Amino acid sequence: MQDINCRIEGRAGRITLNRPKALNALTWEMCLEIDKALVLWANDPSVSLLIIDGLPCDKAFCAGGDLAQMYETGRAGDYDYGRRFWQDEYRMNARLFNFPKPVVTFLHGFVMGGGVGVGCHGSHRVVCEDSRIAMPECKVGLVPDVGGSLLLARAPGRLGEYLGITSGRMKPGDALHAGFADYYIPRAAWGALIETLCETGDWEAVDRAAEHAPASDLAEARPEIDALFSGETLRDVVNLLESTEGDLAEKALAALNQNSPISMACTLELIHRVRSTDTIETALEMEYRFTSRSMEKADFLEGIRAVIIDKDNAPNWRHDGPRSVPPGEVSALLRPLGADALNI
Repeated sequence: MQDINCRIEGRAGRITLNRPKALNALTWEMCLEIDKALVLWANDPSVSLLIIDGLPCDKAFCAGGDLAQMYETGRAGDYDYGRRFWQDEYRMNARLFNFPKPVVTFLHGFVMGGGVGVGCHGSHRVVCEDSRIAMPECKVGLVPDVGGSLLLARAPGRLGEYLGITSGRMKPGDALHAGFADYYIPRAAWGALIETLCETGDWEAVDRAAEHAPASDLAEARPEIDALFSGETLRDVVNLLESTEGDLAEKALAALNQNSPISMACTLELIHRVRSTDTIETALEMEYRFTSRSMEKADFLEGIRAVIIDKDNAPNWRHDGPRSVPPGEVSALLRPLGADALNI
């Protein structure tokens, strides 16, 4: 299909996202094509490794999912479209995470939301000088999904909580430190590396091409982040931020006052739960508990309206602020779905 190019080149199965005008935003059809390729290549002896990139778009590997259709159907009261989209996307994320061969992903520019689900579950995740990785779902009334809750739960200390509820962006050094990437290779060297991988199928070529990781602001700030984001609930975190002086606390509190309160409260609980189980299947199943309810019972439609549709950045959230979310609502949005649970 035009928006994505899945093919075999030499020893490599190649997946290239190709929606430059939309910053390679993922459509439902693109998710299905990726999943189909993963099934075909898993046991194909001619394919030694996978290469995933979005290089036709100069600005982004993938800036997220295509939310316009979700908004249109959700506003009409059709929540099943979004649920089917997420079910298929999450199954693809799990298949990619568990793929039996090396997966080399080239993460340039913006890598956000759904882009993390395609790019950050590989075995050899490459960033460059312009990489900017984030899970900004709380800005649009969702929670970090596509397996992102597992990556956040595995991040050192409390970086996962910090990144998840502030929607903070990671530079290349930060992404390496937080566990969203594995290698730093300047973008100018990517073309030759991809040619080598296709020709030889030798994934160790990635190790040989890697350069020293850039400095990480997150690593430097981690002691303060660990202290400020150690609370069990969103209200605990807000209390810590409000009682602390300093630039980091001030900026973090400003971010929390902009994002969806119910999304942030559920994100913290989700990260804590996933950290105790540490499997992609559990992470996706728990994420789906929230996302399947997000249009009807949370802030997702209003978040899309404010950020994507009207672009006024003035959402009317269900709760007045991060202190206003009742614990019972968090429990209700994350309770098991029974017969409607995600089946991976």
